[in-house]
Amino acid sequence: MMETKKKPAGFWQRKKQEHPAPKTGAGKQKSAIQKKNAKSRRISTAFLAPSILGVLLFFVLPFLVVFFYAVVDNPISHRFVFLDNFINVFRNAAFRQAAYNTMKFSVIAVPLAVVLSLGLAMLLDSKIPFKSQFRTFFLTPMMVPIASIVLIWQVLFHYNGMVNDITALFGSAKTDWLKSDHAQVVIIVLFLWKNLGYNMILFMSALGSIPKDILEVAVLESAKPWQIFLHIKIRYLSSTILFVTIMSLINSFKVFREIYLLTDDYPYNTVYMMQHFMNNTFGSLDYQKLSSAAIMMSIVMIVIIGILFLAENHFGKDVEG
Repeated sequence: MMETKKKPAGFWQRKKQEHPAPKTGAGKQKSAIQKKNAKSRRISTAFLAPSILGVLLFFVLPFLVVFFYAVVDNPISHRFVFLDNFINVFRNAAFRQAAYNTMKFSVIAVPLAVVLSLGLAMLLDSKIPFKSQFRTFFLTPMMVPIASIVLIWQVLFHYNGMVNDITALFGSAKTDWLKSDHAQVVIIVLFLWKNLGYNMILFMSALGSIPKDILEVAVLESAKPWQIFLHIKIRYLSSTILFVTIMSLINSFKVFREIYLLTDDYPYNTVYMMQHFMNNTFGSLDYQKLSSAAIMMSIVMIVIIGILFLAENHFGKDVEG
């Protein structure tokens, strides 16, 4: 018999690599899926690239520039001063006045906007007559141009305006509302008038999404209305409350537009807001002070929104589960 020649080590492994086994149906399917996923990733990246580039160019890069200006002495010498600009801004009397007024306005106006809009939504969610008319009434301010709103408020709260004419009937002296200690009250009323309708619609939508069977079970278990509200509705409304609170907080910072049109660059002390300080600082081209104030304001906003998210996670986690 002829003796079989022994193949060298690794011979069969090389043969398999040179002549791989034909793919089975499952292998072909897996390969096709991988190619399809890779193609989808390339297409998604191509669509996302302009947005990512825009965010980097118009958000990230300006923020880095602002941070750079906040830690140098001036735009020419670029001498690093670390926290000196922040300390100087914090010691500035105008900054402290603007920060106090902005905080006071937000602390009063934002909870009122959330609570009142939730109350209106629950009222309209119940069976009351003229529901559509009420909805239209509260949504009307969203359709009115800002110039018209300012004109209405000037007519109402001017020294010779309608509000003074009404209060004079009760023996009160005339007040120049926008140049008095009551000026912030006027702005809060304006803020609520503009934002309650939008917040109310959001809450009405959230109330309509609460499972009816849970509410029916609660009624059958003889739960009182306030118990249903606290233990069921608030739980399901937690994410909407968070969203409405954040939007109201953002809008409270945007109220500068109305105040500026009503009172110009330097209003009465009680309505001198953070945006006035930044606008006037930008007019004087003090980039260091402006950048430092913007970063401090951003940090405060991040902390507040972070606290709101933690609160929402605490109260809404059982609903999500």
